[in-house]
Amino acid sequence: MNTKIDQMLKIYDTKTIYDQKNAMKEIMQEIVLCGLSRAGFFQKTAFYGGTALRIFYGLDRFSEDLDFSLMDRDTDFDIAAYFPTLKKEVRAYGLNVEIAEKEKSHESNIQSAFLKGNTKEHLLLFYPDNTAFTNVPKNELIKIKFEVDVNPPKYATFERKYRLQPVPYEVNLYDEPSLFAGKLHAVIGRSWKNRVKGRDLYDYIFYLSNGVHVNLKHLRERLIQSGHINKESGCSMEDIKQMLYQRFDMIDYTQAKEDVESFIRDASILNLWKADFFKQITQDLKEIE
Repeated sequence: MNTKIDQMLKIYDTKTIYDQKNAMKEIMQEIVLCGLSRAGFFQKTAFYGGTALRIFYGLDRFSEDLDFSLMDRDTDFDIAAYFPTLKKEVRAYGLNVEIAEKEKSHESNIQSAFLKGNTKEHLLLFYPDNTAFTNVPKNELIKIKFEVDVNPPKYATFERKYRLQPVPYEVNLYDEPSLFAGKLHAVIGRSWKNRVKGRDLYDYIFYLSNGVHVNLKHLRERLIQSGHINKESGCSMEDIKQMLYQRFDMIDYTQAKEDVESFIRDASILNLWKADFFKQITQDLKEIE
């Protein structure tokens, strides 16, 4: 095993193969972040979303994807320009992966890519003394998706943070009020179709529990860009609360709980989830001054 990977694994308590897979994915996410940083990726972009919240602010759930946003609009941005350096950096840790851009099925502001590798091969790399992987299918793939918004809403604010593993590196990311604005936008406006994304609600509770205030200007721009309000609409804190109250009345909480259960360790905390609970805690929602 690579000694860096061994050091990073020491913080994990992996009792099951599910735990081992999640630990492996989280470490691979950090290796990808480090590789992107060393490729100069964060000169133009900022990290946001659930994985940013987990790595830098202590969110206690697993998050699958790496979400990024340009700091300024640039429709000529090319995510593939970073692939050669990223692949070289990642493979230096013994990870046998391929990186490819996802082909768009329709026009959007999001550029997507996948890093893919064989799950069983990488489990054996991470846990060379473990003999419990015989039932892992030979063709099962581990995938890490990363996306970049090339037309970001205005008024986000950023900060620089540092990580020491696998080697010291720097990341530019949304600060907590701007991250919270993005999550509120998801709670209010994400098209859940037939599957409620309970992870949005779980993260919403996390922000409120930690007393994070909202970057309301950035939230307003997100709502305008997605068509949930127009430029003439009011967007006070009270307006946002009313939008949330309406959303909470529409949610299928059984589906929401099922969505998030596999991403957290203690599912009993979901027992409180109902419209009244979310409405009451929303009364504490505040904007930055």
